[in-house]
Amino acid sequence: MIYDKTRKKLTLKQVFQKIKNRIFNIILEFRIFLLHLVGLFPFHHFRRFFYRMNGIKIGKDSTIHMGARFYNPKNILIGKDSIIGERVVLDGRDKLFIGDHVDIASEVMIYNSEHDINNPNFLAKNAPVFIDDYVFIGPRVIILPGVKIGKGAVVAASAVVTKDVPPFAVVAGVPAKIIGERKNKNLSYKLGRASWFR
Repeated sequence: MIYDKTRKKLTLKQVFQKIKNRIFNIILEFRIFLLHLVGLFPFHHFRRFFYRMNGIKIGKDSTIHMGARFYNPKNILIGKDSIIGERVVLDGRDKLFIGDHVDIASEVMIYNSEHDINNPNFLAKNAPVFIDDYVFIGPRVIILPGVKIGKGAVVAASAVVTKDVPPFAVVAGVPAKIIGERKNKNLSYKLGRASWFR
């Protein structure tokens, strides 16, 4: 008899499915490791080419700065004229949508998978993350699964976003709470040219 980690008896078909899943995960982990190495190369055109080759959809004039980390890149979509800062974590285990003209500062972590602490087997649960156009996310922010950040919203440095942020709201804190509102509602700026060697 063969059992899984929860001591449940497995059929032969289930054993082969688990072997297939393990091989797929090892290949995915190796691809993610290679993307990490690509992220250390100081030339954003080179990095963007390889990120796109691995399934990340990146819009015109958008860039991801050095040191980015990914979990399953195929579910990540970045709009046009958006800048993703250094050492950002982008989770693609579920859908991650980043809109146009979005400015994400350094060391931001965006997750769309987390462990269910009430599940007896501590299994993961996934939920998409949606970041609308003209959002600014400050340094070292953490965004948790299932969150939607509305157009023009601002997330202050080191905030932990656990629930939806309304359009044009300014949020801060742990957990993030509304502390103000962005005055300009007619946003039309461009973030401009990315630094070539960042």
